[in-house]
Amino acid sequence: MKKKDQTPLPLKIVRWVYPKLERVAPSLAHRYFIKLFFSPLRYKPTDKERKAETFATKFIVSVADKRIQGYQWGADEKQPYVLVVHGWAGRATQFRRFIKPLNAAGYRVIGFDGPAHGNSEGKKTTILEFEKTLQKFYEKFGEPAAIIAHSFGGGVVLFSAMNGLNVRKLINIGSPTIGDEIINTFLKAINASAATGEFFKSFMIKTYGKTFDEFTALHFVKHLPQPVALLLVHDTSDREVSINHPEALVNAYPQARLIRTEGLGHTRILKDNVVIEQCIAFIRN
Repeated sequence: MKKKDQTPLPLKIVRWVYPKLERVAPSLAHRYFIKLFFSPLRYKPTDKERKAETFATKFIVSVADKRIQGYQWGADEKQPYVLVVHGWAGRATQFRRFIKPLNAAGYRVIGFDGPAHGNSEGKKTTILEFEKTLQKFYEKFGEPAAIIAHSFGGGVVLFSAMNGLNVRKLINIGSPTIGDEIINTFLKAINASAATGEFFKSFMIKTYGKTFDEFTALHFVKHLPQPVALLLVHDTSDREVSINHPEALVNAYPQARLIRTEGLGHTRILKDNVVIEQCIAFIRN
């Protein structure tokens, strides 16, 4: 049976429109690319994710003039907590399978829907706003025993750590690392050309005074002010973020440990019992 195409309709439209716009009005297409790059799609949560919301203690914090939805699972304030940080176009409840095992191991689980994600406010966001969100959660709850991050969330945490946030233990699952591959993956997703990629690189330098590579985990990990106990979990068949990414990170930061999985892809890896057990073992040791 042929697998159903689950590509969101807005993305299908962009894939059809963008190459045509590039041909007839490249400058307009480039401006549109910038908007797209910083505007995450909002996917509907699954029924099981909605159920996870029902037994969370919900709260709101304010970051960059946006109302950010926070969640806490586990009511014992004396227990240490594990902070979960989702990826681009993700939600805190994507870590739902981690909640009960972590609670049983003696940890509260705290997470948030990032700016312009999930139930939080905003249409556009950047790694800078995610960093401010992490800082806000540290202010509110103190330092976590560990952080579990998925995809883009892993880069956010390393960026924050580079800038002085005290991160003791970090687990990055399916996290991108290599600048050119991140850009090329996005170009491919919307059928954009290499010319758009070059424009984007120039835009980053003009706007932020830094190359795009300086906003990647491969750069962050080389400039950490203090060591981080780092576990990388990555699937060899991840079609969104290839295994080249964590391998490059280990080359740059040899003290990191890499666990390879097979057949779990980019998001199903967050539901795998063996992965969850390995993450909890890393946190407890």
